[in-house]
Amino acid sequence: METGYLNKYFSGVIVKKLSEVEANIESSNQHELNGNKAMRQILGTDIQRREFDTIFLYMEDDFTIDASGKMTWYDSRYNNPKRTEWRFYFPTTEVSKRAKVGDSLFICKRTDDTLLIIIAKKDSTIENQLYWLFDLNEEDAERFIGKTEFSSGDKQIEFAVRMILEQIGIEYEDRSIESYLEPMLIEFHGSFPTTREFSAYARNTITDVDPVENPDDTLLKWVNREEALFKLLEQYLIKERIQQGFKVGEDVDVDAFIQFSLSVQNRRKSRAGLSLENHIEALLKEQKIIYSHTPVTEDKSKPDFIFPNIEAYRDKTYPEVELTMLGAKSTCKDRWRQVLSEAERIERKHLLTLESAISENQTNEMINKKLQLVLPLPIHETYTLKQRDWLYSVKMFLEEVKEKQKFYERKQI
Repeated sequence: METGYLNKYFSGVIVKKLSEVEANIESSNQHELNGNKAMRQILGTDIQRREFDTIFLYMEDDFTIDASGKMTWYDSRYNNPKRTEWRFYFPTTEVSKRAKVGDSLFICKRTDDTLLIIIAKKDSTIENQLYWLFDLNEEDAERFIGKTEFSSGDKQIEFAVRMILEQIGIEYEDRSIESYLEPMLIEFHGSFPTTREFSAYARNTITDVDPVENPDDTLLKWVNREEALFKLLEQYLIKERIQQGFKVGEDVDVDAFIQFSLSVQNRRKSRAGLSLENHIEALLKEQKIIYSHTPVTEDKSKPDFIFPNIEAYRDKTYPEVELTMLGAKSTCKDRWRQVLSEAERIERKHLLTLESAISENQTNEMINKKLQLVLPLPIHETYTLKQRDWLYSVKMFLEEVKEKQKFYERKQI
């Protein structure tokens, strides 16, 4: 992740927690926000009136509404030589209708002079993630605050950055891996391989890892590399297919286009979770840990991993405290609850995710449901200090499983 990577996409970002008058379009003064110093710095004061093409998003966890329109930034006191009074006019949209007091309004100025307006629900994970992404202090956001320069970021949390950007409609670019395109096209004969094959290929391109001594960094590097390589190959193959066109004679084959679009989306969805499982399996093998992958438990459930194995799980005489279940979800949101019913014998379950900055409301509920969250150590920094005391690193989880494995090995003697 290169220095100032966000400056490729944004020339500035402003945020404020919405007050009653700002959130309620019925009481808002002509749908306007008063401009302060942060807004003037980022939106400019060189022209008396400017209109910005704008994409609007209302976001809460697992739910997004979008709209498009224009925002008007103008000096309402332009004719007064001694006074200026900048205001930001916003139209009524399905997005603005969703706004509530305490939600966070992010005004993101793109490098192409368009705006991305995001209203993030109060206390949601996406709200936490946006404050972390832009390195803005939520406690200061009772007024408009902003910034125009962004720090370089940590290469290890590239996947977290990529996921947040994609949620707000921005495709993360990584030109550092473009040299891999030709070798991939040769290796995979110009098409997509299976997810397992692609995961193995990505791991083989990484040499500066130690899966035994440093599994946290290793897992993140594997995941980051696969994600970057996948997007590189996907972009090439999509462009190639679009260039071929979707015509039959003189007619446009709409069905073919729709099927192609669906295949792209389905491949993205299915690959994300499977690739994480593939890399976890590779770690387990390097650590010489015994496991069963996607075994069948009660009610035909299929937990991602059972330790030491499904045979021990089905043995009613095997102590439940010596069993472990691990779910794997690259993104979490509300889907974490799915793992709670996947292995009834195991009361305390574990979930490994790459999701950054999950809200305290969500993690408190996980604690109450006896679900232990496992995250690669570099992603811990996106969580609050209170949350970090509870989080497991990958290494902590693997050490716990290996300790329990000693009981299984003694029983085999």
